[in-house]
Amino acid sequence: MKYFFSPSLMCMNLIELKEQLLTLNEKADFLHVDIMDGHFVKNITLSPLFIEQIKPIAKIPIDAHLMVENPSDYIDVLKQSGADYITVHAETIKGFAFRIIERIKNLGLKVGIALNPATDINEIHYYINRVDKITIMTVDPGFAGQPFIPEMLEKIKKLKELKEKEGYNFLIEADGSCNAKTFKMLKEAGCEVFVLGTSGLFNNDANLEKAWEIMLRNFNK
Repeated sequence: MKYFFSPSLMCMNLIELKEQLLTLNEKADFLHVDIMDGHFVKNITLSPLFIEQIKPIAKIPIDAHLMVENPSDYIDVLKQSGADYITVHAETIKGFAFRIIERIKNLGLKVGIALNPATDINEIHYYINRVDKITIMTVDPGFAGQPFIPEMLEKIKKLKELKEKEGYNFLIEADGSCNAKTFKMLKEAGCEVFVLGTSGLFNNDANLEKAWEIMLRNFNK
């Protein structure tokens, strides 16, 4: 199985933004940009403007993870800013999921769906075949550094089984506490994309090149 790494830019050293982006261009598969509105989760992080500012430097796809109450307000501006994926939460699109998905696709972007820990896979049953990536939140969303929720491994296993049974093409992503303690379990469960935050990458070493080497050693154990 091929694995993909998606560093969470809210966890990077923003003082060294350009230098770290140049490093990630050579090593990562995606750039994960969390956009929070202070309502859906009690935090405010990055923005479409941040994506617009990094787009000239970024050489790999940018995934905008919308942890917001009204994702439809962000779609057009994220297209203009340069996002490649827009990942919306299943909890926020009830009632107009098909409309949101088609709107994103019609803009030429990839569609991601994120599920909070307490949200069942069945919630996305009727449109699961239309998405490009499914993100299983392995922590309650909003803040970095939260403890891993082990029950999410079973959710990832079920998602993998469903993908294989039905021949779906979406990527399975884990977001939250992907690190040396959880990499092996996540791989065994069927995770393909790993969102790397403080514990998995950026706190490994002040030098991002060294931090990445440490992450890879931990991942391959």
